[in-house]
Amino acid sequence: MNPAEPDTISWLRIIVAFAFVSGLMGLLAYGLKYISLRGMKLPGMSSKTQRLQVVENLTLDVRRRLVIVRRDNVEHLLLLGINQDIVVESNLTAPPQSPATYSTKSAT
Repeated sequence: MNPAEPDTISWLRIIVAFAFVSGLMGLLAYGLKYISLRGMKLPGMSSKTQRLQVVENLTLDVRRRLVIVRRDNVEHLLLLGINQDIVVESNLTAPPQSPATYSTKSAT
């Protein structure tokens, strides 16, 4: 058996190092995308109050969904589709409390 040439070993190290660094960059990109899709804030991100918020999202079928969007405490009902987006209702009044915060006590 002939020992491997030093030149071949150095090229192999370069390829392995490139693959390793590319994998780390891919993991970093995936992690940042995961964090941004979940609405988490990273250190150094703007801490301004957001004016736009998706309140509720309902999938009607594969191509269409209904979305309630709140902007400056005014809600809008949107029908989002593949080729067309429609404002179904505008200037909805927001409920005073979300359904999750209603009291469960019954009047007696």
